[in-house]
Amino acid sequence: MATCLREEMASIAQQGLIQPKETMSEIKEKSNSLYIGIPKEISFQENRIALTPLSVALLVNHGHKVVIESGAGDGANFSDHNYAEQGAIITFNKKDVFDSDILVKIAPPTFEEIAMMHKGQTLLSALQMGTMKIEYLKALLEKKINALSFEHLRDEGNSLSVVRAMSEIVGATSIFIAAEYLSNVTGGKGLMLGGFTGVPPTEIVILGAGTVGEYAARTALSLGAEVKVFDSSIYRLRRLQNNLHDRVYTSVMQPIVLNKAITTCDVVIGAIRATNGRSPCIVTEETVSRMKPNSVVIDVSIDQGGCFETSEVTNHKDPVFRKYDVIHYCVPNIASRVPRTASYALTNIFTPILVDIGEMGGMVNLAWSKPGIRQALYIYQGHLTNKDLSNKFNLPYKDIELLVVSNR
Repeated sequence: MATCLREEMASIAQQGLIQPKETMSEIKEKSNSLYIGIPKEISFQENRIALTPLSVALLVNHGHKVVIESGAGDGANFSDHNYAEQGAIITFNKKDVFDSDILVKIAPPTFEEIAMMHKGQTLLSALQMGTMKIEYLKALLEKKINALSFEHLRDEGNSLSVVRAMSEIVGATSIFIAAEYLSNVTGGKGLMLGGFTGVPPTEIVILGAGTVGEYAARTALSLGAEVKVFDSSIYRLRRLQNNLHDRVYTSVMQPIVLNKAITTCDVVIGAIRATNGRSPCIVTEETVSRMKPNSVVIDVSIDQGGCFETSEVTNHKDPVFRKYDVIHYCVPNIASRVPRTASYALTNIFTPILVDIGEMGGMVNLAWSKPGIRQALYIYQGHLTNKDLSNKFNLPYKDIELLVVSNR
């Protein structure tokens, strides 16, 4: 009896072995798979990372290999484990990252990092034209790489996608910074930013009606503050009012009106961007000296020279200083104050580009089909393709349109 039972069980088990089983689906590398490298940022207080773990998962599922230097996501609170879980290869060897086909980073590579790059590599990073030196540019040109500046990337609506995304974040964040330094805890006036029944609202002056100014005004209005926006362009002022769907005080840059508004307000935010080179210095030292004690100045334009005569560059560890008893916040990289949010915004832009490079069979085909990518290429196969850089350093320039066509 027992023998028969064992034989029946063995027969059932044998049948089970020949039944189809579920297996882990294998992610195979495609013929057009990419080798993408993400190094750890070594630039001072740069906490953002170009790709989040979920974006890495998407790229891996498309058959691409993503190698990330250990600790690259720590600043934005993404651990190595988060990336490894989504299929990234974590390495302690920086050379493994720089051996990639495509190197994606936030800050421009240093001279030491350029030395590790190889011929024909594609670089996606910031350009920071204002601080670039000719020796740096020549080092990139000698590597004969394809270099994309993310400040010049344009979307389907011809908008500077990364610049706009970061400007939206910086505009909103600048108001939260103002709220922090109006607090008595940080030596401010002891005011709550905004207003409520029976208490006059905080007065905020915003210089510049671009994206930063718009999102600063939007955030301040939502908190109940009284907002005044100044700009030299009637078009930008009208656009801001239309976008806010709210009546907000706007004015052109009339010195008497502007100086009166600044000397009576609680917060001034400088958000005037440079058209060529340095941002214009709008507010004189004499005007700042007449501001109310413990007022707050936030110079968002400090990375382009600043629009306050009293501005001096600060950093996230020591962000403010006082001059004429006015609190000055002049940190160039405000987006790194909220690096996780900024990283999500960046990855939404970079990931589709990387997917398209793989799907279209390389950078040549992508540049051919998307004008917004062509305009961001400042070095293509070792040729300088940015006219502003060519004029600045008196170097030979080649039209990207002709180069792309010739390689088709």
